[in-house]
Amino acid sequence: MTQSPFTPGVASGRLAAPEYDANFSDLHPALDSHEALVAADRCYFCHDAPCITACPTDIDIPLFIRQIATGTPDAAAKTILTQNIMGGMCARVCPTETLCEEACVREIAEGKPVLIGQLQRYATDHLQEKGEHPFARAPSTGKSIAVVGAGPSGLACAHRLAMLGHDVVVMDARAKPGGLNEYGIAAYKTPEGFAQAEVDWLLGIGGITLQHGKALGTDVTLDSLRADYDAVFLGMGLGGVNGLFVEGGDKAGVLDAVDFISDLRQAGDLADLPVGRDVVVIGGGMTAVDAAVQAKLLGALNVTLAYRRGRDRMNASVFEQDLAASKGVRIMTHVVPKAIRGNGAVREIEFEYVNQDMTGTGQTVCVAADQVLRAIGQTLESDGLPDLESGKIAVSDAGRTSVSGVWAGGDCASGGDDLTVTAVAEGRDAAMDIHDVLMGAAG
Repeated sequence: MTQSPFTPGVASGRLAAPEYDANFSDLHPALDSHEALVAADRCYFCHDAPCITACPTDIDIPLFIRQIATGTPDAAAKTILTQNIMGGMCARVCPTETLCEEACVREIAEGKPVLIGQLQRYATDHLQEKGEHPFARAPSTGKSIAVVGAGPSGLACAHRLAMLGHDVVVMDARAKPGGLNEYGIAAYKTPEGFAQAEVDWLLGIGGITLQHGKALGTDVTLDSLRADYDAVFLGMGLGGVNGLFVEGGDKAGVLDAVDFISDLRQAGDLADLPVGRDVVVIGGGMTAVDAAVQAKLLGALNVTLAYRRGRDRMNASVFEQDLAASKGVRIMTHVVPKAIRGNGAVREIEFEYVNQDMTGTGQTVCVAADQVLRAIGQTLESDGLPDLESGKIAVSDAGRTSVSGVWAGGDCASGGDDLTVTAVAEGRDAAMDIHDVLMGAAG
């Protein structure tokens, strides 16, 4: 075990190599063919299909499950991918327990839904493992579109535009495409390089050029993109992180959870990644849970997730909360940080208990900590953007912004719920509107 000279208590190599492999193995192992047929057989194929209504991308779920049940998983995959080109990733990371599976008639009647997410993964994996691309480009339109951001929204937009015959240039500030799929999701949800494999497969449509190291506002401007391209789609996500403005918030050992997760995702060897003995994660969303669980899996002895409201108000689903608890993460609710203490490096964090209306009770508690991870929300960072609404780019239903010829979607745009599947839907729908405008079918 290697101790950090800067943050006492934070160290790498806390576990033996086999433990890392076991801890970060696939959270939901893939169904085999027999398991998929058994799971598909439970579907009622409802005529009103509440599961479709609950899916942000409107996948015809009964149809693709019937196609699996009849032994045609590749046809099922095409049904899925027609609506959601990143159906493989969404099958792994979507909170299906609060979307399609929560609406499933089996869930309502029996408390045990059809395994829609795992069936979706079975079908899309079956096709993508062949290396085949089920869609072909239309004849060239001669139009070119700039897409800023190679995350789920940008890639979904780019794919649909390319399929419609447009030439697309996707620009991203990072070295790899994928956005949060590559840098921001727990490693045990997408092991074995799946995020990059899906991007490579998606690019098989042709007509899409990737440019890395291109950040809006630094390397390119919106005005220059509007001048050089027929349309622009903004899908760069949220680059900033809300600060923790408390006494001692700048001590060594206080980190952003998104950076912790990104470093973990890009680590060549998890044994080289330092983690504290006593880790405290502040926040109640998916990022907070992903950071807390992974800190525990890296060998932290005590991990506490602290949230200012009750568990019923956490953005992380009940499944994710239960997953954290099952891994040994302690969840504290109705607490807000007051001070971080230590001699240069963090040694403990003081919380105050709060009421439902967020007023302080005067009661405090101190929690030992040598590493504090902030997961208290992200912010939009860039100059020269279209009009904003609540800190995000204001958009219409089709993603149109206040600037002519500019669309936006995903986490950087208003109105979404910060889910991968929603970002995909917004990118797809914006692409269709861009196409209609460029081809004269819409005003």
